[in-house]
Amino acid sequence: MTRTAETGLIIAAAILAAVGVGIVEFTKDNWLNAQVVVTFGVFVIAFGGIQIAVRRWASGASSLLLPTVAFLTAIGFIEIYRLDGHLAAIQRWSMLIAAAAGVGLLWLLRNTGVGVLRRYRYVLLAVGVLFLMLPLLPDGWPLHGAVVNGSRLWVRIDVPGLDRVLSFQPGEIGKVLVTIFLASYLAERSEAMATIDRKIGPFKLPEPRHLFPVLVAAGIAFVILIYQRDLGASLLLFGLFIGMLYIATGRSFYLVTGALAAVAGGAAAYSTFSHVQRRIDAWLDPFGHFSDAGYQSVQALFAMGSGSLTGSGIGLGRPDLIPAAETDFIFAAIAEEMGLAGSLAVIAAFALLVAAGFGIAIRSRDLFRKYLAGGLTIVLALQAIIILGGVLRVMPVTGITLPFMSYGGSSLLANTAIIALLLRISDEERA
Repeated sequence: MTRTAETGLIIAAAILAAVGVGIVEFTKDNWLNAQVVVTFGVFVIAFGGIQIAVRRWASGASSLLLPTVAFLTAIGFIEIYRLDGHLAAIQRWSMLIAAAAGVGLLWLLRNTGVGVLRRYRYVLLAVGVLFLMLPLLPDGWPLHGAVVNGSRLWVRIDVPGLDRVLSFQPGEIGKVLVTIFLASYLAERSEAMATIDRKIGPFKLPEPRHLFPVLVAAGIAFVILIYQRDLGASLLLFGLFIGMLYIATGRSFYLVTGALAAVAGGAAAYSTFSHVQRRIDAWLDPFGHFSDAGYQSVQALFAMGSGSLTGSGIGLGRPDLIPAAETDFIFAAIAEEMGLAGSLAVIAAFALLVAAGFGIAIRSRDLFRKYLAGGLTIVLALQAIIILGGVLRVMPVTGITLPFMSYGGSSLLANTAIIALLLRISDEERA
């Protein structure tokens, strides 16, 4: 795809978002207003700014990433605006901040490339773990953790004299930093992990010291599950570790070990923690727990069922009946108002994004860049699979957001950084 075509698709996504906002206003018996123009302008500035940065500092980057992300963001923004105009206004500011961060990241790496990140892997790991643990800060401090929807994933900043409370999810940034560390670690040890074995009877097992990352992954994921009370964050982090180990070694041992550890950890968590039991029970029988844990899933099923092929129409459904529709269950809201057609378009866009990311990893000749691109793509893929699986009742509901579509500045910032790194890697692999 040429840069001209890329520009055209980005403008088309901006028009799509503006038209969606206009339709929402029409359903409220309002005429077109400044919201339409502001939405179009924000999309053009945000994604146009990133594209200008790409042309300047990563001219050989893949042209598949930005248009796909712009499309997903546009669809998600339309539904956020339809649900809550105030949240949509905040989301527009988040888009501009995330775009500025992406441009800044491309500028910082313009001369050194992503290879410079490899030098600071232990620093990045320490900062990443610190970000993951920040929500555990006790209440009463100016910077403290907060429980939202039963999960302790948020950090709030109390600023004297400010009416609003500033909050963010540090784990969103932490997952990117941990991915960079893993890519650097595996780039040095992948060959040994793939070839050096220790025989125990008829079985060949990796050296115990090479299993250390798996044990660390299980440990950190379980600690997050205990203290932050969130299935999604622990599953995402553990899946990232196991997926990157498999990419680096090609050995199914790590997949089998990871699957067994996940099943054992899930069984232990189910028998130990009440909030895990409620999530599992609501997944298995949501109608039996309609008045409690299953209410959200049941309302999502009703919404998706009423969407039919083409949906009820933007602004004409009742996604407001779904709890947390603008975050965890935004896909159910889209399925109701845009139908099966809109749902398949979203899934296809995520599939294209993941395919483009893995394509960048496959083409990269340097191991660090290969593993980094693969790991970042795994993060995006797992997020989409976990949240879509929860909405569609393929797996228990978790508290993570759908990349680029759900409301939330922290998620948008972290995922835009992932796209900026993938753009930079795709440019470098051509050199």
